[in-house]
Amino acid sequence: MAKGTSSSGPVSKGWLFWMWALIVAAVLAAAAALYVERDALPQQGRTGEEAALETVQSVKQPKSSYDVIVVGTDPEGVTAAISAARSGLSTLLVDGRDRDILGGLMTLGWLNSIDMNYKPDQHGVFNKGLFTEWFDRIEGDSFDVVTAANAFYDLVRKEPNIDVLLKAQKMEPLVESSGAARTVTGVQLTLANGSQQTVHAKSVIDATQDADIAAAAGVPYTYGREDIGDKNAKMAVTLVFRLKNVTPDVWSAIQKRLKDDKDPGTDANEVSAWGYGELYNYPEFNKGKAKMRGLNIGRQNNNTALINALQIFGIDGSDPQSRAEAVRIGQSEAEHVVDYLKSHYAEFAGVELDATAPEPYVRETRHMLGEYRLNIIDLLENRDQWDRIAIGSYEADIQRIAPTDGGAVVLNPQQYAVPFRSLVPLEVDGLLVVGRAASYDSLAHGSARVIPTGMAEGQSAGAAAKLAQEKNMTFRQLSASKADIAELQSRLNQMGMELQPFTVKPAPYMTHKSYEGLKAAVRLALATGGYKNEFALDDPSNAKRMVNLAGGAKKIKPAAFAGDPSAAIAGMNAPDKAPLTLEQACYTLTSALGAQVQAGEAQSELMRRGLLTEATLQTIANRQSLSNGDTYMLIKDLQAGLTGTP
Repeated sequence: MAKGTSSSGPVSKGWLFWMWALIVAAVLAAAAALYVERDALPQQGRTGEEAALETVQSVKQPKSSYDVIVVGTDPEGVTAAISAARSGLSTLLVDGRDRDILGGLMTLGWLNSIDMNYKPDQHGVFNKGLFTEWFDRIEGDSFDVVTAANAFYDLVRKEPNIDVLLKAQKMEPLVESSGAARTVTGVQLTLANGSQQTVHAKSVIDATQDADIAAAAGVPYTYGREDIGDKNAKMAVTLVFRLKNVTPDVWSAIQKRLKDDKDPGTDANEVSAWGYGELYNYPEFNKGKAKMRGLNIGRQNNNTALINALQIFGIDGSDPQSRAEAVRIGQSEAEHVVDYLKSHYAEFAGVELDATAPEPYVRETRHMLGEYRLNIIDLLENRDQWDRIAIGSYEADIQRIAPTDGGAVVLNPQQYAVPFRSLVPLEVDGLLVVGRAASYDSLAHGSARVIPTGMAEGQSAGAAAKLAQEKNMTFRQLSASKADIAELQSRLNQMGMELQPFTVKPAPYMTHKSYEGLKAAVRLALATGGYKNEFALDDPSNAKRMVNLAGGAKKIKPAAFAGDPSAAIAGMNAPDKAPLTLEQACYTLTSALGAQVQAGEAQSELMRRGLLTEATLQTIANRQSLSNGDTYMLIKDLQAGLTGTP
């Protein structure tokens, strides 16, 4: 989701990829395919016939002013507009991409298999509200994109307070400055016919995929994984493609294969199928630019199916030309993928490539900086927030950042709250940002980026626009008022959402003696727990793994790491099997820092520099064989000493 500001300098991409490839090798091997894991929901059923796509009526020219302008017609923008309109606000829903229908990523990116926020034990979903109102109109956890587009439009056109304006050629925020304060007061539009129009509003909701309005207004943000040391690293882009001749018999054969598969993460229902993880080994045509993973298959109502599995690298999703390049790469690769499926799987023998999605599925570009930055520890600890406006529970799923990377599931939260403060940008008033570019750290974004969470944020933003106007207060003032946030939550609950306080019993890893070290390692993307939150804190580490940890720790403060951690294992026989002693661990860290000391002096050198504490040493039970948890505690001390913060 683009370029931004950060106090941290860049880290070597080689170190980052090495870190992800080696530090959690066992996890990555299991997660190499990384298809979406989900349990079947009750399905609303299929008609077997394709519905007619309804034409969206766009106003020829908007009014000169509205109570609220919602920019972006992705699902988050649709719910924001409906929520504002139902709250009594005159609303302009405007889009600056060449779109004829509503729904964006779901209907034009063809992302038709939904990453759901399930409640514990799969008993329903969180948030509800407008998401449920829309979901009840589609086929199930995978849907026909025509059904979905018509459902979005049906909800919008029933609201007399909404004007829809499609195909604006350009959209720029109107920003008024008063001293250091900046306020968005509307948008400057270039209409489809080339004419310009200024449209004022009391508030603006940025529901673009990449926080385009916020960025143009001067809101600070980070880009990709800049917050953990690599601005150039970001999750792969996917081009969804469509297969034809997926008859009921073909679908039955797909179901049979996947239900017979012994992999517990493989299955199928009447509208969704997920599996074929061995496609990780597919020999890509566009070497270095594309890679396959396991298939997510979403059934359509006309004997076609959509495939979400083709990943494309080196794309800047905030740049239209780069997105176009992703489409070109994906289109050429899809032809080879389909040939491969036809030749390797009997059930695909009769299918053909029908088309590719009109828009690429971009997972990550800008991460806006807001009044609160949702972080990975919020998910690790299943935290509630006093100003909750959405509940998330999807796994923190970090898709590949390069063809050589395996991706990772950092952890799988039970539930956590997204605060209203994460929608309120720093430095600019009059604006809320909803969706994947809201104020999340990049690792937390791996979970919070899913569309149901964004739709809940959109509904909350629309209601917040009404409340702020009633109270004659800015969104920043609203975000600081517990009484007014309580009123917002009450209104949202009356609108069908479920935003009650909650407490989740601490997970076992939270009571472990090395938990503070685990938190540091997770923040730095040096530890992952997978779908079952198995962090293996008590498992023995080894000398090679410590080298990988020390290399990855460079992102803490790159300038401090003048050495090579691998020097610590030079000449060592089988370092991946050698028990890790405390002396060896300390020597690896001093080698990474470039300290000219012998192995026996490394511990004292770290303590002299304030990079190792006696308290951490007291937690190490066996100094001749350190555990993973012990090594994470060393990383915790290193980070605290180098940055001055825990």
